[in-house]
Amino acid sequence: MNGKWGASLIVVAALVAGMAIYYLQVYGYYYEVTPQPGEDVTLVSRATGQPEPIPYSGFRAIDADSSPIRYRSCFTTPLTTDQLAAYVPLDSAEPLVAPGWFDCFDAEEIGRGVEAGQFHMYLSVKNIAYGVDRVVAIAPDGRGWAWNELNHCGRKAYDGTPVGEDCPPRTEGAGS
Repeated sequence: MNGKWGASLIVVAALVAGMAIYYLQVYGYYYEVTPQPGEDVTLVSRATGQPEPIPYSGFRAIDADSSPIRYRSCFTTPLTTDQLAAYVPLDSAEPLVAPGWFDCFDAEEIGRGVEAGQFHMYLSVKNIAYGVDRVVAIAPDGRGWAWNELNHCGRKAYDGTPVGEDCPPRTEGAGS
């Protein structure tokens, strides 16, 4: 009889721990970003090399303090492909999957659109955190998405290889 209670206790503890881990990964660390009108969506200008706000509406975003690459946002913009030519394009970027409850950000759809050349990608902010850039993808119909992803220096820093002289110095606590 005591063995059954012990085994039951272990199973219940494992289930509770599993549910807690699931909750923390999918819901617990994320928070909705408070919109800052006129500042939420920026693209790096080809002319100045600096991020500039673009017109947008319907902005929604989530983020988490636990990782610099958990940011995701969705918006719409009236800018045309010709107008977007004034901003720094990106050749490659891969949208990261968002939690299922943040339904405006479908990484698979965005990835297919980027792969097919239908959605155009732009640099939004370089080194928003050490080794992390913000990337924006915009569809021809004006739908847009932004996410943070590791850049060249970030990939090197986080896999443990020396970053080299082409990367900025890493400050204490950066990337955390």
